[in-house]
Amino acid sequence: RGRPPLGGKRHRVPHRARPHHDRAEPVHVAMRVVREVASLREWRVSEVIEAAIRGGHKEGFRVIHYSIQPDHLHLVVEAEGRRTLMRGVQALAIRTARNVNRQLGRRGRVFQERYHARSLATPLEVRRCLAYVLLNFKKHVDRAAGIDPLSSGRWFDGWSAKELRCDDDRPPDAPNRPPTRRALTWLAT
Repeated sequence: RGRPPLGGKRHRVPHRARPHHDRAEPVHVAMRVVREVASLREWRVSEVIEAAIRGGHKEGFRVIHYSIQPDHLHLVVEAEGRRTLMRGVQALAIRTARNVNRQLGRRGRVFQERYHARSLATPLEVRRCLAYVLLNFKKHVDRAAGIDPLSSGRWFDGWSAKELRCDDDRPPDAPNRPPTRRALTWLAT
């Protein structure tokens, strides 16, 4: 079972070698922020996170879905290999941290030391992961129903008719183009 958490702290991602990554499998990535950072769900902070995602696509690495929560980010990404996955997530974390620090007028770490990553090998895993990521705000934010405006759910085309309502109270000058890229792997499409 491992060592119990000290003083109510969460377990950290262990420092082990990352497993092999198959390019045909999308990956669910979770990145937790340090306690000193304000909520990521503020509009001014979420806008710079979306800008970081928009600029974080590299050759062989793309973010296909995301969800911004008060103290963590969920991403579904595709990468050509293990090294590309690691470098892409690291680069995205750096870009996001710089943007958030600049927006909040602070210095220092934004993300905890390691990100959690899990490959999605079956269609059922991908479906469950997309539902978890795109509907994660219902677990963390007091909202009744609808689509999370701080996720890629606004551009997701797989919603049923009853879920299509999006309570988007964004500022009128907010960009309405998706910061994500279209999925290329069979499992994610």
